Amino acid sequence: MRALLKPVVVPELGMVMLRPGTDLLPLFYDRVLIDRAPDYMTSLASGELPPARQSLTDDEALSGFFDNEKVVSAAGGINTLESWLMRQPAGCQWPHTDYHHHELKTARLHNGALKLCWHCDTRLDGHYTEQLVGMVRANVAAWIIDTARTSFGFDESHVLTLPELCWWATKLDVVDALPEGMARRALRMPPVIVRSVTRECDATPELPATSIVQEKAKKVLALNVDPETPESFMLRPKRRRWTNEKYTRWVKQQPCACCNQQADDPHHITGLGLGGMATKAHDLFVIPLCRAHHDELHADTAAFENKYGTQPELLLKTLDRALAISVLA
Repeated sequence: MRALLKPVVVPELGMVMLRPGTDLLPLFYDRVLIDRAPDYMTSLASGELPPARQSLTDDEALSGFFDNEKVVSAAGGINTLESWLMRQPAGCQWPHTDYHHHELKTARLHNGALKLCWHCDTRLDGHYTEQLVGMVRANVAAWIIDTARTSFGFDESHVLTLPELCWWATKLDVVDALPEGMARRALRMPPVIVRSVTRECDATPELPATSIVQEKAKKVLALNVDPETPESFMLRPKRRRWTNEKYTRWVKQQPCACCNQQADDPHHITGLGLGGMATKAHDLFVIPLCRAHHDELHADTAAFENKYGTQPELLLKTLDRALAISVLA
């Protein structure tokens, strides 16, 4: 609970008097913190302060992050969003009507949801307008920021910052959903200025901010060892393919094993008795290749290996690098 109060100073007695009212008296049952009101509170009336306004919800640079299905899923999914909406004190969110039913429900739309009364839900059923989509996006943004704030243990008076939101995305492994503008601001990189005429000598090559954040936020991949799995006691165990999207994503971000340019694909090695009918090799047996060299390998594997080295040789170099920098542990 926070309050904004106007004091009455009695300098002759060295005292300050406040009139909080009955509802705010519990605030004074213990020690309180006294501070000067910031400028943005100048227009607010005296009394209990509402929860802090989260400015990140209005940031256009973050709209792609809040709209991302992976981010919505990491925050708890649509069901959690609907539960959060029903806990909010506000009633029906559709303002363009003179009548609202007393019973409320949620309506899903565009990767999000709205809180509507039964009357407005019936009127808006099947409608899809920019205004409705904007309201849904605002709900999703407010919910994600509230989820991130709560996960850090902050109360309603805390205004979530962009670095804190980025750290929340790192914890939930959705860093790859960060828009470029959001990543640049989090890293305090200057904005990209596009001019109508730019000389080549003025162009400064640099890595995208999203790539820098993803590289710094990469996780160590732990490989569990179980020498006594049930399959190890079978005469003809059923083959299970090992998959790990995190590792293949990391391999894709490495330099091409042939030309050291940015890789485009994690190539699963072929032949050598690995894999099965219409089945790739394990995700551990992958090599970073650019699109040109990937196509060249599949066009003529023997010619490719004569030119750049065999697939097992390139695989060992990739695994050696992954182990050496603790990507594999």
